[in-house]
Amino acid sequence: MNKVILMGRLTRDPEVRYTQTNNTLVASFSLAVNRRFTKPGEERQADFINIVAWSKLGEFCSKYFKKGQQVGVIGRLQVRNWEDEQGQKRYATEVVAEEAYFADSKRDGTDSASFENTFGNNVASSSPEFEVTSGDDLPF
Repeated sequence: MNKVILMGRLTRDPEVRYTQTNNTLVASFSLAVNRRFTKPGEERQADFINIVAWSKLGEFCSKYFKKGQQVGVIGRLQVRNWEDEQGQKRYATEVVAEEAYFADSKRDGTDSASFENTFGNNVASSSPEFEVTSGDDLPF
């Protein structure tokens, strides 16, 4: 099984490009994900994880995700390798997004009104759509 679930803050706005072969949109961005535990007296550490989102999900991310915003991403881990111009073997590890969510509360200043006008109450996903629940409905 290859499933990754992340929540973190965008380190930059998503970057959009299109594939050369079939002109498919791909958005890439990086999430700063805090590590769960810290040693006493040390600052909290974060991992910076590269994310790619394809087609409609990539379009959604590029339109609504902004630097500093907290988001959730569900996807799969992918390792790519290639040879650079100097003949050196290179590797990239990234998460291919299958679902993406807003993780900031509405009170944090996210522009949820334009999101809801465009998408209703659905989240962006490459799988079937489902309803977003308000944080006010949670029992904790």
